[in-house]
Amino acid sequence: MTAYAIPEILFEDNHLLVAVKPPGLPSQSGSFAGPDMLGLLKRDLAVRHHKPGEAYLGLVHRLDQPTSGLMVFAKTSKAASRLSEAFRTRAVKKFYLAVTREIPEGLQGVMADSITKKEVDGKVQIWPGPGGYPAELKWILLDKDQVKGEALLLIDLITGRKHQIRAQMEAHKIPLLGDRRYGRGDARDLEVPTVALHACGLSFPHPVRKEPLTFWLPPDINPSFPKEAASIFQAYLAENSSKLL
Repeated sequence: MTAYAIPEILFEDNHLLVAVKPPGLPSQSGSFAGPDMLGLLKRDLAVRHHKPGEAYLGLVHRLDQPTSGLMVFAKTSKAASRLSEAFRTRAVKKFYLAVTREIPEGLQGVMADSITKKEVDGKVQIWPGPGGYPAELKWILLDKDQVKGEALLLIDLITGRKHQIRAQMEAHKIPLLGDRRYGRGDARDLEVPTVALHACGLSFPHPVRKEPLTFWLPPDINPSFPKEAASIFQAYLAENSSKLL
């Protein structure tokens, strides 16, 4: 079993905290007995604030287990309700970095599909008929490796469906590097330890004070990204962050 330290906390006040999820760590406890993001942070809060019982911490969104990156948690029930509503009404901006196994055409694009809410044959599927849920994202090409036939994309996730990015990228013939479920599963995918998908940006209104909070995180924590991905991402942000929000 992999041992995980207390996740890095980037921001904390009386109402919420923003922390960094490493790849492989579940967002919350599931069917196996192991550490999870929510449990580790609750335990840390209880210790730091000398709480005799379990500290309250509300889970308002999730990242897939193999995915790394930014997560926000609520420290009060009021904050949990307001943050959940912000996610539902798309008042939260969510950005991801991804490495794809093909280079898409053009410098940017939009994917708008209908997607199943539940898995079909072990995977979420694009579902053109009735019963599907809208799934939309925008992507920007940050870099490409012509030799490997791979690309670094910045993704603006408009909706937030289960496995959405991974399923849509597979359906559009640009699967993610290292994706054990939606990828190609070939030798190249097995060269990297996890899926090259990283939640790099999160922007939302503070649940009490209402002012916007924005966080950016390069993909250093995810070993499936090339080393130069962080500097490429930061250089892009230096010129374009205001345009993204």
